[in-house]
Amino acid sequence: MDSRKLLLTALIVVLAGAALGGTTDNMSRHYAEQALTRALATFTVARTLNGVISVAQGTEVALEPGGVGVTLTPGEVLDPVNDLIERFSSVMLVAASSLGLQIVLLKITSSWVVTALLISVLAIWLGTLWFQGLQDNKYGALALRLSIMLVFIRFAIPVVIICTNFLFSTFLLSDQESATAALEGTSARIEEINVQFEDGSDSDKASESVDTPSRMKRAAQEWFTGVGDWFDSISVSGRIEQLKESAAEATSHIVNLIVIFVLQTILFPLGFLWILVEVLKAAASKSISALSAARS
Repeated sequence: MDSRKLLLTALIVVLAGAALGGTTDNMSRHYAEQALTRALATFTVARTLNGVISVAQGTEVALEPGGVGVTLTPGEVLDPVNDLIERFSSVMLVAASSLGLQIVLLKITSSWVVTALLISVLAIWLGTLWFQGLQDNKYGALALRLSIMLVFIRFAIPVVIICTNFLFSTFLLSDQESATAALEGTSARIEEINVQFEDGSDSDKASESVDTPSRMKRAAQEWFTGVGDWFDSISVSGRIEQLKESAAEATSHIVNLIVIFVLQTILFPLGFLWILVEVLKAAASKSISALSAARS
């Protein structure tokens, strides 16, 4: 008995069983939905950080070190990060759209119409393997081409999603989770600094409203106010340094997340799709050559 026929028969049975069973569809759908949930959660964290930075950018701190009035806007150091977050938001929109498109295509390719067409063509291909009359028929090569084309349509999206999830889970998942958690921590720190700036601004206003009728008391108050302003300026400088550190840390994590999601939603799927196309092209060429040789 021809071992090649047995191997192709087993392959046809496996493909038909996979198409009817839906195991690959359920698995890939689960992975795609998980990826979409992660992408949306990361997008939410980025937008929250954007809102906190916007508050920091609108905060003004008035100081009078040495009697010289100075108004600071410490949130300006976060301008580059805010611009990067806007671009990151665009990347996340593309990533979420790519994952949503994969889920929609998965629903279409796993529908009963595509599955029924694939089973029908696989049955014809199986007939061309075992029945001599069908082997000599010129439609045998056509059935083979249709089978390979429908196999690609039916299984390309599930295979791409499963392979992409494997690479992502193995190499990128921990980095994505740690970067997202770090952005949440950065957002919390910047929000805390915002509260400190606001509290300092309120205390300055309260001190300005104190009535001091006595000249000596007024002089003493001015001296203490001057000393306090110097300490406030040092405190504000420290907070600005904290904002700079938070900005640098956030920039690093945002860049990492951009790389991760571009790989997961664009480069990996396109790479696996290309590999699948090349494999099926090679299989089709070899099978058609073998079929032509069998006729002759």
